Amino acid sequence: MADLEVLSEDGGLRVKFLLKDVTYGFANGLRRAILIKVPKLAMEDVVIYENSSALFDEMLAHRLGMLPIKADTSLFVFRDECVCNEEGCPNCTAIFTLTKEGPCTVYSKDLQMQSTDAKIADPDIPIVELLEDQRVILECSAILGVGAQHAKWQAVNGLAYKNYPVIEVGECTLCGECIEACPEKILKIKDEKLMVTDVMECSLCKSCEEACEKGAIKVNYDPRAFIFKFESDGSMDVKEILRKALEVVEKEATTFANNLPKRR
Repeated sequence: MADLEVLSEDGGLRVKFLLKDVTYGFANGLRRAILIKVPKLAMEDVVIYENSSALFDEMLAHRLGMLPIKADTSLFVFRDECVCNEEGCPNCTAIFTLTKEGPCTVYSKDLQMQSTDAKIADPDIPIVELLEDQRVILECSAILGVGAQHAKWQAVNGLAYKNYPVIEVGECTLCGECIEACPEKILKIKDEKLMVTDVMECSLCKSCEEACEKGAIKVNYDPRAFIFKFESDGSMDVKEILRKALEVVEKEATTFANNLPKRR
């Protein structure tokens, strides 16, 4: 049975965890689910009533679309599944408005929420600089989506995983060549022995193995254990993102299993 252990977490924004007793296929499936299948809110429709800034309307709308929105996604439904027939209603849409006149810099905090169910995750994201007599007046509609549709619906950044390193140290002459060669600086000599200080920081580059002329150090990996790390864009807590991704994997696996032809 698969085993998941959270190794570190930074205020709900970054997480590192160990996933054991799974295949490469499962590990990659979880990676894809985290990246492109966890639903979140993002600006989809922008109605611009006035824009005399230096930015074209399309560039301004794109910047608004990439703003991370913090919301309880369970309070919203996908617009194409809503009873409003995609007209836009409080069940599927969060409305933001913006009215600003220069000279000033327009920040994400200047967007006014028309609902308490959603807010911009970071209030200090610069959107556009307005000079004297320049104005921006607009209205935005945020809806649920997933990263497979567009990058603005990706809830994570810097998602990566690797196999769990396995380092074996044999009879060593303590020449120190492997210590100098290691880019991660995880090798040291202690009590007349070569020690690995943090095996999980190993990048599996095998520089230490290549530097050792005696062949005293061997770098390998566990094919059924993986170290994951990613950070949230601020729209959701990392543990919530991970939980939703696992739910997606479970749901899709169940659907696939139920559609397999039964043996006679």
